[in-house]
Amino acid sequence: QVQLQESGPGLVKASQTLSLTCTVSGVSITTSSYYWSWFRQPPGKGMEWIGYIQYSGSTIYAPSFKSRTSISRDTSKNQFTLQLASVTPEDTAVYYCVGRRGAIVLPLRDSGSWGQGTQVTVSS
Repeated sequence: QVQLQESGPGLVKASQTLSLTCTVSGVSITTSSYYWSWFRQPPGKGMEWIGYIQYSGSTIYAPSFKSRTSISRDTSKNQFTLQLASVTPEDTAVYYCVGRRGAIVLPLRDSGSWGQGTQVTVSS
């Protein structure tokens, strides 16, 4: 059973960097074919794919996030992280980490394993 758990500060000040960690259990994040994504859902809006890090360590980011996003991993802790720089109140959202066997970036809740989500509020 694959389980994911997001962690990090719930409040971030504008202009700072948002940092979240996803702890994975049940499978190694280096296992072949696995892709580890970050999604978010702002209030009243749809789910957005931010980017992923694949089993090899390579990363891909959505165009709207590419300039200020960094996804990395710590294989010794079986964790991967999200850093979103220069945040504004528009970055307020529930953030999710997701694990899938394949490069699927659609926000399908029935696909893969989803964390419970963590609320991040950006204050001005």
